[in-house]
Amino acid sequence: MWESYQCSYCDKAFSLNSQLLIHLNTHTGEKPFQCAHCNKGFLQNSKLIIHLRVHTGEKPYQCSHCDKFFSNNNYLKRHLKRHLGEKLYQCSKCAKAFIDSNDLKSHIRTHTGEKPYQCSHCNKSFLQQNNLRCHLRIHTGEKPYQCIHCHKNFSQNIHLSNHLMTHTGDKPFQCSHCNRCFMRNSHLIRHLRIHTEEKTYQCSKCAKVFNDDIDLKCYIQTPTEEKPYQCVHCEKSFTQRTQHIRHMRIHTEEKAFQCSNCKKGFSQKSNLMSHQITHTGNKVEVKEEQIESLINDTDDFNELNVEVKEEQINHNNGDTNDLNDNKSDLKEGQIKSEGEIFEWI
Repeated sequence: MWESYQCSYCDKAFSLNSQLLIHLNTHTGEKPFQCAHCNKGFLQNSKLIIHLRVHTGEKPYQCSHCDKFFSNNNYLKRHLKRHLGEKLYQCSKCAKAFIDSNDLKSHIRTHTGEKPYQCSHCNKSFLQQNNLRCHLRIHTGEKPYQCIHCHKNFSQNIHLSNHLMTHTGDKPFQCSHCNRCFMRNSHLIRHLRIHTEEKTYQCSKCAKVFNDDIDLKCYIQTPTEEKPYQCVHCEKSFTQRTQHIRHMRIHTEEKAFQCSNCKKGFSQKSNLMSHQITHTGNKVEVKEEQIESLINDTDDFNELNVEVKEEQINHNNGDTNDLNDNKSDLKEGQIKSEGEIFEWI
């Protein structure tokens, strides 16, 4: 009979003393394995090794069916079920079926409205524990996902994945109509509406429709002059969250936009673009995604002091009245900023 190592706190027994020592930590609360990046502690060294991939971005486990990568072997096993597994768990409310019982439990909450995971800071509730975990980082300021190229930190892994594409230039999402490629699937979905002319977002106060929810939000807020985003430092208010974020950099002195040539930092994207002239000459190549981002980002776009003609950029469904307040002229394929010309490619 094998030797037994019994826990002095409970009735559990183990065949190895090392297993008992690890188990005892669950009673004492001791976490001897600590992360050097964020000081988070773990009961086991194997858990620390998995956690470190959050900071390094390492994903050593690859799916043989779709070339997706994962940081954890358990994540890969769960993913493989989507390729190979039978959907045994069916919702009694609708015909939807799931491979995993936990997925079914989460889905049922969309019918019942149950949100069992509540934030202890603001009492906001969530359907899934993972959503709560991500939300808590808003309060704690934790950003565990770090870029291996520029060491910028992010609160969510998906944000890091999107950011990494700015370094690699990877554009995995391709339009089936015109073969244009995009870094993000959301950008592709938005682009496809140009081809389909889909306008699914309608103003509740009038009959005007938009092909993008951001355009609708801006349209709704502008007539009422509602400014729900208020600065805690100077009480200045803003209509859009992005405007509020940019304004906060005045107080925090954060410089989120860095020059790839000299590493100089800037608080505004447009200031970085103007600076890049010193490296490239009079003309700065700007990718079309950056133009779209500037147009959607009201403050950055107005800072460039641009007038957009309807035949040049189809923005706000061809309605350029909101942009005609700017006094300078945009030639085809160009943006003007502080006397210099930017060309997109």
